[in-house]
Amino acid sequence: MGLVAEFEIHCPALPLVDVAASVPDAGVVIDIQFNHGRRPLFITHVTHDDPTPVEAALDATEFVDSWALVGRAGETRRYQIEPALSLQETLGDALDDLEGLRALATTESAIERIEVTPDGWIQSGWFANREAFDAFRAFWQDNAGFTLRRLTRDGDPAEPGEGLTDRQQEALRIAYEMGYFDIPREASLDDIAAELDISPSSLSERLRRAQTHLIETSVASTWPPLPDT
Repeated sequence: MGLVAEFEIHCPALPLVDVAASVPDAGVVIDIQFNHGRRPLFITHVTHDDPTPVEAALDATEFVDSWALVGRAGETRRYQIEPALSLQETLGDALDDLEGLRALATTESAIERIEVTPDGWIQSGWFANREAFDAFRAFWQDNAGFTLRRLTRDGDPAEPGEGLTDRQQEALRIAYEMGYFDIPREASLDDIAAELDISPSSLSERLRRAQTHLIETSVASTWPPLPDT
């Protein structure tokens, strides 16, 4: 039986991490289209109320050759990104073992979700066995940083809110109970932040990351595929 894992890779050199660092309250999730050759397309979902700083960060990063807005659902925008550099070229100055990075592509695994943070990537996916998972863990432990969030057997029932952190679940629950999502809104961001004893900016980031995950696992998965270009 296979394994399902969620883990953090602490490597600021990973693609689009500089974009997440430039707009830390945005939720950024990518889907890499590996069938597009050495420089695969990055389909990137960004949740933020203002696209201006996000798109300015896309213009500024050396990783991006060009980008296009191809969809929108609420505050989540869907961008198609054509990289200027391959993954190996992007990480060449940060990693010593590029051959090991290439070898990960041959393991019996499937990365299903990549969330970009100001520190690196949060990945979740399926691994055929413990050996395949250990290859990922050993590589990133040796070359950058690795934190395991969750490791379960494939087929184990998912808990409600699977994939959300405890703090994200708490923020969503309190915001819902206090009427933040009501129309008209019954509570402000400041009200919810005061209840949780955190800053409004921290709450905003927490809610955005939670909403990004929920959209990615529900609404975004129903969007039609992009045409080959």
